[in-house]
Amino acid sequence: MTREETTAGWETAETVAKAWRAARSVVPPGLLDAAGCNVPSDRTFDAVVAHLRLERELGGYAAEPDLTPARSALADLVGAGPADVAFAESGTAAMAALLGGWRLPPGSRVGFARTEYGSTLMLLRRLAAERGWKLVELPVDDDSRIDLDGLRSVLAAGLDLVSVVHVASHRGVVQPAAEIGALCRAAGVPLVLDVCQSLGQVHAGGVGATAYVGTSRKWLAGPRGAGFLIVPGLTAEMDAAVPTLGGHVWTAGTPARRAIPDEPSPRPGAIRYEGSEGGIAARIALGVAVQEHQALGPAAVHAHLAGLGGLARRVLDGAGGWRVVEPLDEPSALVTLRPPQGGSADDVRSRAARARLLVGAAPVARAPLDLREPVLRVSPPPGTPAETLHALARLLET
Repeated sequence: MTREETTAGWETAETVAKAWRAARSVVPPGLLDAAGCNVPSDRTFDAVVAHLRLERELGGYAAEPDLTPARSALADLVGAGPADVAFAESGTAAMAALLGGWRLPPGSRVGFARTEYGSTLMLLRRLAAERGWKLVELPVDDDSRIDLDGLRSVLAAGLDLVSVVHVASHRGVVQPAAEIGALCRAAGVPLVLDVCQSLGQVHAGGVGATAYVGTSRKWLAGPRGAGFLIVPGLTAEMDAAVPTLGGHVWTAGTPARRAIPDEPSPRPGAIRYEGSEGGIAARIALGVAVQEHQALGPAAVHAHLAGLGGLARRVLDGAGGWRVVEPLDEPSALVTLRPPQGGSADDVRSRAARARLLVGAAPVARAPLDLREPVLRVSPPPGTPAETLHALARLLET
């Protein structure tokens, strides 16, 4: 990299940091938990309040908005269309709606990695037990990154569905999603990509996944209470786990029973996954947050966050015997640290809170196949000062 490129990169990072901070009149001091719950901008906050006020003044249904702009903003992040987007109350609820309604026959083989999020792993095991699916663990390397040659072999042996977490909740490793997507498409196997911890901090375009599952409150910096599905690869076998009047219609009865409706049929597009009721204000505000992310320039945001993650790993690795789990140059801002002998992630989180530093901890239940002990999770949002990371390093040393 030339000196000019380095300077340009620094200027871009400074621009992103200043713009992100300027959009927020309130940011908790010492915030290092964007992967848990990020800080919405003033515009995003105001969008929630404005719609709640409108519902109070006009009535909830009279104030029903057009959510197409929010759907379009989300769809653009992965190269999909607005009709491919459905809202839910969380990423977990979105995943349950997606997998719970997928009509895979008994004996179907579903691939997943050991980094699978705890709630999704629970869901997969229950569905496997109830429907006769066979769960197949995908091969990974020492960093729990999916081994592409191994995946190719497993696909050749036969899979009917693959579920991958792009960036895990407990480990800041970025999975090679584009390569995984290409292999799955070549094999004709649907891919579900969990982007809860990646969308907003890591590029998720060009994957060609069948479905993406995400949430508002993390790197997109939207409000809590909104999750989403983006389903550009919808097939006849895919439907919501529970049909609703919002996403389904009654088909006509048979001639002999014309007055009696037959089975519910899903409406075209991803709307089939939405219920008739939801936190509309949060959905509007999520759209505002995504539009702000796009205005900042996703590539610039991703580069800035990767730089922050690299800085955090260099500053924190070895402090007080705590060791960074993922490679130091991993291009993500989700940083996890393994405790020294006798160390406790929960204890550090408590001590950090008293020092006005907000960090997270990932318990074993978050990823029971991949974690052997709780880890400390540090996830700096854009604009985090280096001194905040050094302050945490000093705390780890004590």
